This record gives sequence, structure tokens and C-alpha cells, in this order.
Amino acid sequence: MIGEIIAIGDELTSGRIMNTTSGYAARKLFDAGHTIHAMSTIGDSPELIGQALLQAIGRVDFIIVTGGLGSTDDDITNEAVSQALNRPTMPDLAILAWIREHLSSRKISQHNPLEKLAWLPGGAQSLEPESRVAGYQLVHDNTPIFFLPGVPEEMKDLMDRIVLPKLMAWQEGSVLQTLQRIYKVFGLAESEINRRIKKSNLPPQIKIGYYPVYPDVHLSIMLRTTQGQAGGELFESACQGLEQILGGAVYGREGEELEALVGEQLLQVKLTLGVAESCTGGLIAHRITKIPGSSRYFLGGAVAYANELKEKLLGVHSTTLERCGAVSRETAEAMAIGIRQRCGAGIGLSVTGIAGPDGGTEEKPVGTVFIGISSREGAQVEKFSFSGNRHRIQSSAAQAGLNMLRLYLGDYFRV
Repeated sequence: MIGEIIAIGDELTSGRIMNTTSGYAARKLFDAGHTIHAMSTIGDSPELIGQALLQAIGRVDFIIVTGGLGSTDDDITNEAVSQALNRPTMPDLAILAWIREHLSSRKISQHNPLEKLAWLPGGAQSLEPESRVAGYQLVHDNTPIFFLPGVPEEMKDLMDRIVLPKLMAWQEGSVLQTLQRIYKVFGLAESEINRRIKKSNLPPQIKIGYYPVYPDVHLSIMLRTTQGQAGGELFESACQGLEQILGGAVYGREGEELEALVGEQLLQVKLTLGVAESCTGGLIAHRITKIPGSSRYFLGGAVAYANELKEKLLGVHSTTLERCGAVSRETAEAMAIGIRQRCGAGIGLSVTGIAGPDGGTEEKPVGTVFIGISSREGAQVEKFSFSGNRHRIQSSAAQAGLNMLRLYLGDYFRV
């Protein structure tokens, strides 16, 4: 079914409150097999609310409206709906009785503004009157319209428990199944990912979406189908093809964090880790220690910003620093070896670079970063060139360090 979502409230159009309810509804509806034709946000204007509602009724199969159902003067959704659809408001006797009983028990006079909650457009049916939460359904021109509260917790509860099952019952024929997977990709530009996918000749039913989430690219692969098992097999085959195309650049799926994946690898190979950081200022260690249980594999680290500390804490020779510089392949290797030895770790990870905005040269411009790994098998160093401001360069360097460690541990598994 094709639907539309309308969010109402001056607090939304002014930017004072973020509109989270529309996004939640869209995701839930999409996952349930529905297609969202449009989403709009409208202020507390009866005329605009009415126009939006009438336009939606003429072009979609169902409508979700959130907000404006409360008892204050600026809650005008019911009045706007009544005028636009020519459905005079009438009291819902069950809701009215509960409100009056509630007021009486607290010795509050009747004819309180709360009674406004009981007056609904003609033909409306409360979604759950016993829950004491505003929300109702109205069918107009054979189009179901669901009016939900703007309070996110209340809206989400009614959406999940009542609206989605009602739409499922309303829907005729085969239910459209949505199969979707999000891959997290690092180290490949969006254009390069797109180029590889174009060459792969994925089935035309498979839809690909690109979502840059710095410093990653999140890749969505999706199939909407009514073919059941056959559709599932097609989707899995396409996912496998995508993973082969992108190879090691894919480090995880939605909900997975790179630092957690690296931690799992370290536990599997029974190795501990020490980290030596310069330009990232402890960012890698911070990310690793955010993961519960990281003490099982992370021994500690050093933020050695000054050259003197690189010498004293990590054992980098002064001649290496003088001859090659603090930002060099040789220094990164020495830092990785030094932290591994001083921590007594199985693996040492190091990062040194120029985060900017100053300090760059023609030979080593801002964004130049060297990352090293040391283990009993030896040491290796990679050079990276990042762009952007200081924060972006530091974030990219930390992500690159963790990703380099992931790939190294992946090779370790295969040995």
C-alpha cells in the first residue's frame, strides 16, 4: 500500500523540536512492505492542515497524521479535520466518561479543557480508549487515516501495536516483503563503489543506495518482493555478489562497530593489544575502551605527542626522529614495536601524522599519516593521505588504524 505521513505542530516547523515521529513511522511502514509517497511537516494552521489532508486522500491508500491531539489551545488537529472533511465533532462517550471520572476523583470541576480530548470528528474511532492516550482512526473515501499523538513514546507504541496490524488487515493480496541489508565500507570512495557495482550486473530488482557517513560509506542493498523464498534466495545471492565485489573494504553491517569487531578478532586469536598514538590524541584507545569487556584484550596505550616522549616512553631512537622525522614510516614502525614491548602485548598499533591545520610541508602535507602494526611476525607500516579539517583527519586516522588492524587480524586467521 502507498501511504503519506503528515506531522503537525509549530514546534516542528520552528525547529524547536526535531520531528522524530515521521522518521520512525516511515521506517516501520517501509519494513512492513508499504511505500511512502510523501512526508510533510505543517504548522498549527487549520487551513494548511485541511489542504494537506485533502491532497493526501486523493493520491494514497492510507495516511498517518501525528500531533495536535492534546487539550491546549494550539492543539487544533481535530477542528481542522472536522472542517476539511465536513465531519462535525462529536463526543466519544467512553473517553468523556473517563475524563469526567478522573476530574471528579481529583475534585476538579467539569467542563475542564481536558474534555476537548473526547471531541472527535464524526465517524472517528478511538484506537485504544482504555489506554487514556489520544489517537483515533477515521475512514474517509475508503482511505484509512490514523491520527496519532505527537509525543514520540506514545506515538511509537500505538504505531507498533495497533496501526501496523490494522494496515496489514486492510491490505489485500500478497504482502510486499522488504529485504534490506546495510554494509559499512571504509577505504573506498563512493564513486569507486558505484563503478564496481555497475560492472557487476546485479539483477534489476535489486536497489542500491549510497549513504556517506564520514569516514565510511554505508551501502544499502534492498529487494522488495512478493516471491517469498525465491525472493529471499535472489537477495542472498545479490548480497554475496556485492561482498565479493567490495572485498575487504566491507568491514561490517548495520549496528556493528569497527572497534567491537576488532575486539572479537583479538579474543579469537588470543592476542592482546597496546596502542601508541600521536596525532589522534588517544582517540583509538578511547574507541576501543568504549566496548564492554575490552580489558580482556586491551592492555593500554600511550599518547606520545612530543618527540621526547616518543623516545622515553616508546624507545624511538633520536637518530630516527632527526633523520626521518616524527611523521615517517620509520617512526611509526618504532612506535608500534615500542608499545608492544613495553605493554607486553601480542600486537602493537601506532599512528603518527599531521592533523593540521598547520605543520604540513610540500613533502608531507597536512593529512599525511603513517600507521604501523607490530607483532612477533614482524612489523608493517602504511601511509595514508587524508583531507578535511583537523577533526576529520583525526577521525579518518583512527578509523584507518582500526581497519588496518582488522585486516591484519583477518590474515592472521588464515595463517
